[in-house]
Amino acid sequence: MSAPTADFFEVKAELPGRAGRVGVIHTPHGDVETPAFVAVGTQATVKAVLPESMSTVGAQAILANAYHLYLQPGSDVVDEAGGLGAFMNWPGPTFTDSGGFQVMSLGVGFKKVLSMDSSRVQTDDVIAEGKERLAHVDDDGVTFRSHLDGSKHRFTPEVSIGIQHQLGADIIFAFDELTTLVNTRAYQETSVRRTHEWAVRCLAEHRRLTVERASKPYQALFGVVQGAQYEDLRRQATRGLAAIVDDEGRGFDGFGIGGALEKQNLATIVGWVTDELPDEKPRHLLGISEPDDLFAAVAAGADTFDCVSPSRVARNASIYSADGRYNITGARYKRDFTPLDAECDCYTCAHYTRAYVRHLFKAKEMLASTLCTIHNERFVIRLVDRIRAAIISGEFDDLRDDVLGRYYSTRAQ
Repeated sequence: MSAPTADFFEVKAELPGRAGRVGVIHTPHGDVETPAFVAVGTQATVKAVLPESMSTVGAQAILANAYHLYLQPGSDVVDEAGGLGAFMNWPGPTFTDSGGFQVMSLGVGFKKVLSMDSSRVQTDDVIAEGKERLAHVDDDGVTFRSHLDGSKHRFTPEVSIGIQHQLGADIIFAFDELTTLVNTRAYQETSVRRTHEWAVRCLAEHRRLTVERASKPYQALFGVVQGAQYEDLRRQATRGLAAIVDDEGRGFDGFGIGGALEKQNLATIVGWVTDELPDEKPRHLLGISEPDDLFAAVAAGADTFDCVSPSRVARNASIYSADGRYNITGARYKRDFTPLDAECDCYTCAHYTRAYVRHLFKAKEMLASTLCTIHNERFVIRLVDRIRAAIISGEFDDLRDDVLGRYYSTRAQ
């Protein structure tokens, strides 16, 4: 297949008075009903969980990371294996991000926090602690050092797209420059310009490789909107990406909303972007999974989203429940023989108790991470499934009020 299908994305229902909608993304490996939470399997695995288990928890798609798979085992190895899905034994749709976040965070040598305080002080060349960047950005790309062995590497738009073509995911993303809320306004302006120029190059390279690899299933390419907390930059970046077309007049297949988003402004920023985007193309919001963020993002028009948080916090004994998050290692759970969440339908809650899972963590058994990850992933996926159904039934606001009222107003028991 050398071109996207005409019905790559279909809108099935809309949220009255808001940008939210229900739709379907059609991929070579199956459909994704939206809104949808895409589980993160960074290194071609959702940590501690079998791909078969992800299917059981209701995951429709899995997102892996181009940066990590490029470094290990190598995108050429994944290509030889038949692509990401075949390599990890996942039959469903797959996404890969561009590696832009990782080369600017792991490569820089410090962690960028997206939900950061914009009052922190940072120049564009040196972080607050005085540590020099280990990744250097120029208009052509990024030079960085591997977080694994310190070896030097170079990502350009063409390199990122080439890696993602070898990985073979159904949906891939244009290479962009991630900034933080503490970069200067002048730098944000430069970054938006640079990301736009990279997007043009990504689209051109994508079309070239699509023709060169015509025997492979078509991969949908999403452009990524940056612009931090500035409305004019977000709108400018969005309009610019939506206007980019290749020599045959084809533009991006969808759009990603990236960059630093202050939690309290998430819905506003997403709204700026979706207001400028064509309705017939899907929108992916990178990096959210908290219940209030999910409702806000969906209402503002996001169709899909991903986040490592459900699996990451699970490995640290943090459990999602209808009555809020709690830490299972607490002494109160030593003799608690109830499920992690009495309202959850996951495998863990059907077969194991809080007391047993607490014991596993105390004994430092690996099974603890597996059972908690299954539960947390199911919790978030099921919540988004309920949001999708509520839009169709006209009960979105009631569901939001009920879910958030419990989740943030009470303590898990």
